[in-house]
Formats: sequence, structure tokens, C-alpha cells
Amino acid sequence: MAEFFTADLCDKYDDEVQVLASGFRSFGGVSKFSGQIATCRLIDNNTELIKLIKSDGKSRVCVVDVRAKYVAVVGDKLMAFAKQNNWVGIIVNGYVRDIEATKDINVGLLALGTCPKKAPIQNSGEIGINLNFANVEFVENDYIYVDIDGVILAKQPLEI
Repeated sequence: MAEFFTADLCDKYDDEVQVLASGFRSFGGVSKFSGQIATCRLIDNNTELIKLIKSDGKSRVCVVDVRAKYVAVVGDKLMAFAKQNNWVGIIVNGYVRDIEATKDINVGLLALGTCPKKAPIQNSGEIGINLNFANVEFVENDYIYVDIDGVILAKQPLEI
């Protein structure tokens, strides 16, 4: 991965980037990552997310909207699948668990916080749709850049 800093990218591409609102915390083993976006909206479960993470990530970043329901949709097992299947990161508009283990897995993981209770297993959710949260619109196959300063999105890859 090419070296980048989100602050520098914002300076260079001011009118071309969206900036994710603050409030997301890092729970993964990688704090800097970037790639194309894959989207997933969950409705009271994480079945669709499991299916997506078990597919080839192709160095993408999975963005998940659970509408901040207070259950964990990502834990150590899903993070292990993400690493195994070439995902570079997961961003959850919701909660995660098993953070003692997830911090040692070389995949980025951002979320609002933690919850020890896992999401129920049901068949409901959508993949590949536009998501809106934290003042940005996540579009399938757009680009995302994450570091300790924040998260930015762009329609095209940004030259470093």
C-alpha cells in the first residue's frame, strides 16, 4: 500500500473528498488502510456480512450500516475471515466485540464502540447499496482512505 496521510489528501483534493464524522474508534490490528468500498446494510443480524466477508475481499474495505443497534456484528471470527479472504478493513456503523483478539488481526476495524452481545442469526440484509451515515454517502466501488487523523471518501483513486 502506498504511503498516504488523510490530512494531505484533504489539502490536495479539498473539493473531491467527503470526511466521515468523528466518533469511530479503531479496534483492528491496522490503523491505516485504503481501498475500494463494498457496502452492506444489516437488519437485526449479521448473516449478509458473514457471506460478504467469506468472499474474496480483493483488498477492499467493507462498510457496514447496522443503524447503531446495540449488538456486536463483528468479532474475532469475522475478523479472521476478513484477513483470510483479503479484506483490508471493516468500518461498522455499530458495535464490535472480542477486541482483545481483533487488535492482533492485521485488518483495520473501525466502529462506534463495543458490545459483548452478538447479533442474532437471521436472513436479512442488503449488499452493494448506497449507505448514508456520519455525514457521508458510501457508494459501492468508490474509494476510502483511513488513518489516525480520520476517514475520507472519494469517487476516484487519489494520487498520493
